[in-house]
Amino acid sequence: MLAHFAEHYPETIVILLTGYATIETAVEAMKRGAFDYLTKPAKLDEIVLVLKRAQELTALRAENVLLRSQLRELCRFDRIIGKSHPMQALYKMIERVANTDSTILVLGESGTGKELVARALHYNSRRQFAPFVPVNCSALPENLLESELFGHCRGAFTGAIGDKKGLFEEADGGTIFLDEVGSMSAMLQSRLLRVLQEREVRRVGENRPIYVNVRVVAASNEPLEKRIKEGSFREDLYYRLNVIAIPLPSLRERREDIPLLTAHFLKGKMAPAASQPLRITRQAMEILRRYDWPGNVRELENALERAAVLCEGGLIQAADLPPHLLAAVQDADLMPETQTAPPLPAVPDSAVYPLHPPGAPETASAAAAPGADAPIIPMKAYLQQQELAYLNRAIQQCGGNKEQAALQLGISVATLYRRLNAEEKEP
Repeated sequence: MLAHFAEHYPETIVILLTGYATIETAVEAMKRGAFDYLTKPAKLDEIVLVLKRAQELTALRAENVLLRSQLRELCRFDRIIGKSHPMQALYKMIERVANTDSTILVLGESGTGKELVARALHYNSRRQFAPFVPVNCSALPENLLESELFGHCRGAFTGAIGDKKGLFEEADGGTIFLDEVGSMSAMLQSRLLRVLQEREVRRVGENRPIYVNVRVVAASNEPLEKRIKEGSFREDLYYRLNVIAIPLPSLRERREDIPLLTAHFLKGKMAPAASQPLRITRQAMEILRRYDWPGNVRELENALERAAVLCEGGLIQAADLPPHLLAAVQDADLMPETQTAPPLPAVPDSAVYPLHPPGAPETASAAAAPGADAPIIPMKAYLQQQELAYLNRAIQQCGGNKEQAALQLGISVATLYRRLNAEEKEP
């Protein structure tokens, strides 16, 4: 019976009750997956206690499934916003290399989302249930960064009152993300090179090597070749890190994604002292598309947050955008020799730009019945498409809040996630 349940119903909790208890049968039952083993005559208190433990395990399993599905939802690489050609190429690259153990070097300007890409690589790999440990190499002084990365033993330096595991050990089995790796000192570069070569670390003040199974994803916001020429970065370390390079496009290289990003950042936000979602005018959107965004996506998010606070009536207008942004766009329009787009159109600033959150249909009828020229598909596939569109529309109307959407739909949050995942896995 235990073998049958283990094969066909692995989530089922089985409690054995027997009048012929032996140590051998108890051990065998536990090996085969029994939750507990009771002997007759079993006391009522004992049975109640075992059932409570079984109930707690069931609740923990359900919570674990929900949290993992939420984590996958948040960290899937297709949650990186953008439909432009550079972003499509980025998605394909992440998909191809995510499930390898190769060292990755993510290159891109500040604010392009290097850590987001690193998380996508981790959570779409077989290491997804092991730790993801991010480290900002430029935020810590050399001696502290060494201790943080490699750990230390008691008495290694003043204040080392006990042994401490380093972040490489903490990330064992998972991924360590070294942001701004180019800022490392020469000594730390040498130690990092040894970790990449030997797959082992030595704590500060200790000679005993500790083996670590860690995938390294490094990032830099400036070309490391420049630092190599300046003599501040080791060439051999560069080649160890640059096994697979993933360059990230700047926002000015994918301006067609700005409306999608704007919809993403404004999704779920309500106008001050109002109950309606935020909107943006066509004129303001055109300005966002013209600006060069030296701070990339992070700067866009900050600009929209400022505008959302300052706007009136829930409508973001051109005047609500940061002054330097308006000045830069106006100057570009006044200089034909540097002009990259026609002058701003004479559109009334009250005209609203239609925002559509990423992944959502542009209109309520976008997921309606196929047209006369559309190919006929199996009824099951069609119904699944309709259900997925309806679920996404409900989530959109609830401002992206899946818990609220599940409540409105009359289903549990776990059921909502299960249906979303089931639909997305269908061929």
